[in-house]
Amino acid sequence: MLYQELRGVSPEILQAVERMGFTDMTEVQEKAIPVMLAGQDVIAKAPTGTGKTCAFGIPIIERMDRSRKTPQAVILAPTRELAQQIAEDLEDLCHFLPEVRIACVYGGANMQKQIDQLKRGCQIVVATPGRLMDHMQHRTIDVRAVENIVLDEADEMLDMGFYKDVRKIIDAMKARKSLSMFSATISREVMDIGWLYQKNAAEISVQPVLDSQPRITQYMLCTTGRNKLADLAQLLISGGYKRAIVFCNTKFTTATLTNQLVRLNFVADCLHGDLSQVERNKIMGRFREGKIAVLVATDVAARGIDVEDVDVVVNYEVPGSNEYYTHRIGRTGRAKKEGAAYLLYGAEEKKRVEELLRLTRNKAIPVHWDFAHKNLIEEKVEEVDKFQIRSYF
Repeated sequence: MLYQELRGVSPEILQAVERMGFTDMTEVQEKAIPVMLAGQDVIAKAPTGTGKTCAFGIPIIERMDRSRKTPQAVILAPTRELAQQIAEDLEDLCHFLPEVRIACVYGGANMQKQIDQLKRGCQIVVATPGRLMDHMQHRTIDVRAVENIVLDEADEMLDMGFYKDVRKIIDAMKARKSLSMFSATISREVMDIGWLYQKNAAEISVQPVLDSQPRITQYMLCTTGRNKLADLAQLLISGGYKRAIVFCNTKFTTATLTNQLVRLNFVADCLHGDLSQVERNKIMGRFREGKIAVLVATDVAARGIDVEDVDVVVNYEVPGSNEYYTHRIGRTGRAKKEGAAYLLYGAEEKKRVEELLRLTRNKAIPVHWDFAHKNLIEEKVEEVDKFQIRSYF
């Protein structure tokens, strides 16, 4: 269905959508927009890359009173990166509606600047739950007149421990008319919120858009603690990758590995939760510009960061959550391009890795090093000596 065939959508929105380069609606947009325009609650199972922001953004903009400069809609996101991305997309949708103002509030940024932005007036607030609670407690935002609320990436947000905060936020919205949730999976926590707060919600389920499905070749390499750094370095060198993301499970490992890579003359930097928002934005800007070749990150970067030209993702550590594996490797193979993903694991983690791949319905090719040529080759029948010390440097 074409956007131009949508009923109940203003010419300014249609013009903005055209400016964004969209003509055909995705499945989630075609199913969700008319339902939300009618004011009905929605619970949508939709993976990343299916166009969710337009699916909930267009109805929110259309249903609010643009003359009022008080918050009428709140969109909650689990991470500041995703919140920023949503706010940017909504700004694009409102390109021809200058009277619509969007505020984006998230942790790790200057509170006073956000207060000043809220004081200037806005109709839509995009927020992370923790920071929105901070503003509510300091009475720098009043959500009592908010009519529409959307939970984006609801499964991750509720799984991250925001369940109680989300309930408090919803309870404070005395004028709430609709609540919609968009989620990659429908977890128990998502269902609980639905049972508690939604009324006759329209259930929507969509498959990944074919053109936006990541095209990723996955590999798995068994290694040891002594060899792990050398394996990673040689992997990056032999592949000739210009832009790589390496995922670790902890801030300590992220910082340590970055220092080790820098000592090996890689242009690398790290991204984790202890950095200020200014520092994070600076690092991501340099990574997007190609000034950083290797970005070492915790799972804070797994969602909400849209960098199209990531050549390879390396799981330096096996993720603690199966879902995080899918989110991590999904940073490559974007925008119809092909990407590669490597999973480094120890011999004692083999069963865990096999279970992870089975439950996430992924397939990874086992590989090992050809020491003579310093190349990775697919494993056949022979057993590889996992404890041979690498000496590439």
